[in-house]
Amino acid sequence: MTHAIAETILSAHLRLRAISTHAFALLLAALLLLSVSTPTHADALDEAFVKLYADNFQQTEQAVAGIAASGAPHAAETLDALRDGRLFANADAKRILYKTTAGDAFDAMTGGKVDNLDGFKKVRINNGVRRALDAAMGALGVGAADPQRRIHAAHELFNNPNPTTLPIIDAQLAKEANADAKSALEEARAAIVAATPGAGNADALRAIEALAARGDKAAQNHIATLAAKRDDPAIRTAADAAIARIDRSLFLWGLAQNGWYGLSTASVLLLAAIGLAITFGVMGVINMAHGEMVMLGAYSTYAMQMLLPASMTNWSVPLALPLAFVVSAIAGVVIERFVVRYLYTRPLDTLLATWGVSLILQQAVRTLFGASNRQVYSPPFLSGAYHWGGLEITNNRLWIILLSGAVFAALLFVLHATSFGLQMRAVTQNRRMASAMGISTARVDMMAFALGSGVAGIAGVALSQIDNVSPNLGQGYIVDSFMVVVFGGVGNLWGAALGAVTLGLANKILEPLIGAVQGQIALLVFIILFIQKRPRGLFAQKGRAVES
Repeated sequence: MTHAIAETILSAHLRLRAISTHAFALLLAALLLLSVSTPTHADALDEAFVKLYADNFQQTEQAVAGIAASGAPHAAETLDALRDGRLFANADAKRILYKTTAGDAFDAMTGGKVDNLDGFKKVRINNGVRRALDAAMGALGVGAADPQRRIHAAHELFNNPNPTTLPIIDAQLAKEANADAKSALEEARAAIVAATPGAGNADALRAIEALAARGDKAAQNHIATLAAKRDDPAIRTAADAAIARIDRSLFLWGLAQNGWYGLSTASVLLLAAIGLAITFGVMGVINMAHGEMVMLGAYSTYAMQMLLPASMTNWSVPLALPLAFVVSAIAGVVIERFVVRYLYTRPLDTLLATWGVSLILQQAVRTLFGASNRQVYSPPFLSGAYHWGGLEITNNRLWIILLSGAVFAALLFVLHATSFGLQMRAVTQNRRMASAMGISTARVDMMAFALGSGVAGIAGVALSQIDNVSPNLGQGYIVDSFMVVVFGGVGNLWGAALGAVTLGLANKILEPLIGAVQGQIALLVFIILFIQKRPRGLFAQKGRAVES
C-alpha cells in the first residue's frame, strides 16, 4: 500500500516537472520570437553607432537619422552632444560616449558614467550633418509634452525640412490640441511637402495655401522650391499667385516696419532737439555743444552700470535717467555761466565758442573713459521684441517712444503750469519787456540752458540702448536736431515734435527707396526750400520781439 502511494506521488511529480519544462520552453521561445520580430532601442542604436565608427560624413548623417528614429532614452542628449562637438567614439571598443556641458562623460547606450576616455575620438561633423541634426532634433521635439518644445521643433523642421519626418508630424497633428503648436506643425508640414518631389498634387496645393498664409520670405522660398519641381499647370499657377500675394504683403509690412523705425528715430530726434528748441528759442544761442550733452547722458548710463552692484544691474537704466539729467544740466549751467553769457549779442562768436567747448568735452571723455566704444547693458524689460504679422516691435525702441512722450508732456507742464515756464515764455517773446516787469532774464537764461541740457542728457540714456556709446555720439544728431528746430519753429515744442516726426518718417521711408545719403540730401534740400517760403518754421512764435 505504501509502495503504491509512493509510485503515485513520483509519477505526479514527473508529470508536473514535464509540464513545467514544456511551459518554460514555450515562454523562452515566445521571448526569442518577440526579440527577433521587434527590434529594441539597443539594436537600433547599435546599427546607428556602427555608422559613427566609420568617421564618414555621409554615414554620420545616416547615423543621425537612425539615432532619432530609435526612440532611445538618451537619443536627444547624444544628438545635442554631436551638434556641440561633445560626442566621442571608440571603434575598437564599439562604444559611444557624450560629454555634458559640465564636462562629465556618459555612455550613449546605457547612460552610465564613463571615467576612462582612452581611445575615444571626437565625432566630426560638417554642414550636411548639421542640417541632418537640425531635422532630427526637430523630429524628436515634435512629440514632446511641452507645447513650446513642439513649437520650437516645428520651426526647426520648417527651416530644415526632412521628408522622413512627415509621418511623425502627421501623427502629432492628428492629436494636437494646442492651437499655436498645431499652426506651427502645419507650416512645417507644408515646408516638408514643398521639399518632397513625390508629394501628391492635392498635398502640394494645400502646402502652397498654408505657406501663403504664413506670408514671409522663407515661405515664399519654399513655394518657389515646390514650383520648380512640378510641371502641373495648376500647381504653377497657384504658386505664382501665392508668391505675388506674399510680395504684396511683404511690401506693405515693409512700409509699416519703416514707419515704426521712422517713429522711433523721430522720438530720438525729439529728445535730442527739444532741449535745443528751449535754449535756441529763449536765448537765440546756436549751441554747438548740445550734442555733447547727449553724449554726457550716455556716459552717465555707462557709469551708473559700472557703479551698481551686480544684483542691481537691471536698475541701471531707470537710475541713470535722473543722473544723466543732473550731470548734463550742471554741464549746461557751467557753459552758460562761463562762456555763453558773455556772447549773447555775438551769435557767430557763440557758435565758435560752443564748438570749442564740444571739442573739450569730447577730449575729456576720451581721457576718462577711453576712445573705444563702451557697452551699455540692456535690462530684460528692454530686450526682446513683439511680432505682429510682419512687423517687429523691439522693446528698446518702444521704450524710447514712451520716454520721449513722457518728457514732452513734462516739458509742456513746466512751460504752461509753472511760474518758471511763464517767465521763460515771457523772455522768449520779449526779453526787454520781461526784464522791465521784474523778471531776472539772466536767471531764466541759466535755468533754460540747464533744462535744455538736462533733457539732452535723457536723450543720451535712450541712445545708449540703440547706438554705440562713444565720445562722438552727439555729433551724429546735432545737425538733425537743428533741422528739426528750424523746420518746426524756433522755441515751439509742438513744432519740434511735428518736425521730428516728419523728418524721422521721411528719412526712413526715403532710405530704402533712394539710399541713405541721397535721402539726407533730399531732406536738406526740402528744408532749405521750405525755409525760403516760411522763414519762421511751421509754428512761428508770437510776440513783439519775435515779430520785429
